[in-house]
Amino acid sequence: MVESVHSRAFTLIEMLVVLVIAGLFLALAVAIVQPDDKGRLRVEAERLAQLFDVASTESRLTGKTIGWTADAGGYRFWRLWEESRWRQIGDDETLRARALPDGMTITGVRVENVSADSAARLEFAAYGAALSFVVEMSMGPARYAVLGSPVGEVRVVAREGPAGAETAQR
Repeated sequence: MVESVHSRAFTLIEMLVVLVIAGLFLALAVAIVQPDDKGRLRVEAERLAQLFDVASTESRLTGKTIGWTADAGGYRFWRLWEESRWRQIGDDETLRARALPDGMTITGVRVENVSADSAARLEFAAYGAALSFVVEMSMGPARYAVLGSPVGEVRVVAREGPAGAETAQR
């Protein structure tokens, strides 16, 4: 018995179907690896919220106040040392300075419901009550806010529209 050549070869239609399926998987993988602006902003807002949690915990454990400042390109954490001098936290630590991804900005900071200027420092005190704060971030049309409560809870909310309605919570 001799098999025909036709039964062992792929047809053009079969090859095209395989290529289309492979292309769809590749497109899905790229979409997962490179999230949209809203996804990237959400990840960065979650990172900042977790860093605020770390700063608050470290401050209470070490007895040293930790501060946070932001500028156009990123943010950094500071430690309060003797004689009321602030020292930037080093690059080898969890609370090192970080640059924001291109197109992402910190659009506003409010502490105790008062808008802060660009030189303001958010402080995580070693003793006493935590401060209430809001750090707003945007990238394109996407907007998120990192909210801190007086009881030390930090959460991330999505903002929509000019009024900044809260729509999602961590």
